[in-house]
Amino acid sequence: MARLEMRRQYALSIFQSIEYAEEQAQLQLSSFFTFMLDHFTHLNETDTGKDKKRSDVQLLEYERMIVVPDSYHGPRLSFPLTVADTNSLLHAFKDQQHLHARYVLQLLHETKKVLKQMPNIIHLSTSYSKEITICGDLHGKLDDLLLIFYKNGLPSEENPYLFNGDFVDRGKNSIEILIILFAFLLVYPNHLHLNRGNHEDHIMNLRYGFTKEVMKKYRSHGKRILNLLQDVYSWLPLATVIDSKVLIVHGGISDTTDLDFLNLFKRNKVRDHASIVLPLFYSSVRMPNVPSELTAKEWKQVVDILWSDPKNQNGCTPNKLRGGGCYFGPDVTARLLKRYNLKMLIRSHECKQEGYEISHDGQVITIFSASNYYEDGSNRGAYLKLNPDLIPHFVQYQVSKCTRKQTLHQRYIEWSALKSLREKLYSQRSELIAAFRQYDPNYTGRISATEWASAVESVLHLDLPWRTLRSRLVQLAPDGSVEYLSCFNDLEIEPAIKEVQPALVETLYRYRTDLEIIFNIIDKDHSGLISIEEFRQTWKLFNSHLKIDIDDESIDNLAHSIDFNKDGSIDFNEFLEAFHVVNKFENK
Repeated sequence: MARLEMRRQYALSIFQSIEYAEEQAQLQLSSFFTFMLDHFTHLNETDTGKDKKRSDVQLLEYERMIVVPDSYHGPRLSFPLTVADTNSLLHAFKDQQHLHARYVLQLLHETKKVLKQMPNIIHLSTSYSKEITICGDLHGKLDDLLLIFYKNGLPSEENPYLFNGDFVDRGKNSIEILIILFAFLLVYPNHLHLNRGNHEDHIMNLRYGFTKEVMKKYRSHGKRILNLLQDVYSWLPLATVIDSKVLIVHGGISDTTDLDFLNLFKRNKVRDHASIVLPLFYSSVRMPNVPSELTAKEWKQVVDILWSDPKNQNGCTPNKLRGGGCYFGPDVTARLLKRYNLKMLIRSHECKQEGYEISHDGQVITIFSASNYYEDGSNRGAYLKLNPDLIPHFVQYQVSKCTRKQTLHQRYIEWSALKSLREKLYSQRSELIAAFRQYDPNYTGRISATEWASAVESVLHLDLPWRTLRSRLVQLAPDGSVEYLSCFNDLEIEPAIKEVQPALVETLYRYRTDLEIIFNIIDKDHSGLISIEEFRQTWKLFNSHLKIDIDDESIDNLAHSIDFNKDGSIDFNEFLEAFHVVNKFENK
């Protein structure tokens, strides 16, 4: 059992390290994505003053113009909402129905009006007849939300809830989760509460699936929904305090977190926090697209509470693994709690194998509510209940479609984690080989285990126990040394495109997710097709931003080689499939 538990921990560590590396890559490119949005869409436009009032009127007119056909059999909402409406939504979503776009827009519009009346930091109190339920990240996993409601009851005056951010992305039902939470907020504005998470940001949504989900489900109305959601995000409260003793934020704190300051500034100015994380992180980089009325201090205060993670060591250091926020130690926690006369910090933001974790001598609790986050069976979800004694009571659960033998299922989770790690190795094949050969000047193909681990970490920066993992990733020689090229032996990109040079194939594979985001920005009608010329321009923009040395002729050859039917258009799904890494021996 001890060995099985250790392997579970390694699998979770691999998934988490790769996730954080992807977030870091996202943040490093966020200013570029912001530039693309500014120049290729109107999604990033905002209204102020009279224009804003006109926008509200136009929205209401637009909603009235959207016809709900007789063939629509989903919920029909009327405002103000009632409990009957929330029940109707829950039943519809259980049956995999969608809410009509007209009602979605009306719901978002009403939600924004309610959120605008709320302070930056919500203050709640318990009584001897009440407990407050606190939920962490849901990430589009509707089954987890429905299971929480089944086990714990629906939100009501007698059963208040706080959801601590990251409602969207990754899972396939993010819009349904938002609709349910916003509907309950409108029915019970004093008993259902929402904190903003780092994924309540449209640039994060571009990469992690929510934008794609909305466009797929709502098509012609998708952009209007996404545009209105940006406003809703910007008005979400930033923190909650319970009984003046418990602070709840999505990510964490830093040594400069100032709750008084956070409570006073205009939070709706922070529309796209992801687009400025890196400039705050590296002061030599100019801060892009920051409104003139917003200060760097305001940005940093928000980023720190949305992105930071606790660590066991004292001090406060930049969170280089994620690319934003900081790592804060027990001393940082103790000082902030003492300064504001608090007892406890509750946060989310990190997947935990049991759904929760207690750290910093009991002063920090992490709560994570999305079970099976990385793979089916990878982790439990949890929520906690706080009574007037402020003693947390944890409830764990795990959504399961069917039962499996634990050992067999654990092997699948471990296999999936190692598969993701091998693909990560393959995506940086050239850099890894160069790093290996610094230890192998005579090209023997072998280096020591310590040298191999150092070389891999120097390229991937995943902070994993490479020496322990080496037997699962590479072949070992009889003398215990590592045959370093063997970590690439079983992988290849399929189908191979002979006209494209290997270096370009590797580069495109590494940045395929980023290219998909850019493609979705350029593909305004979301047809799934762009012209060869648009593809060429996409790559040139991306190439100039990353300073990648790929010549125009290579890009032209690639574009024409994946235009399979020679109609001058590229199906981007086929493009992504053309750079799919597979095991050479699968399905053969």
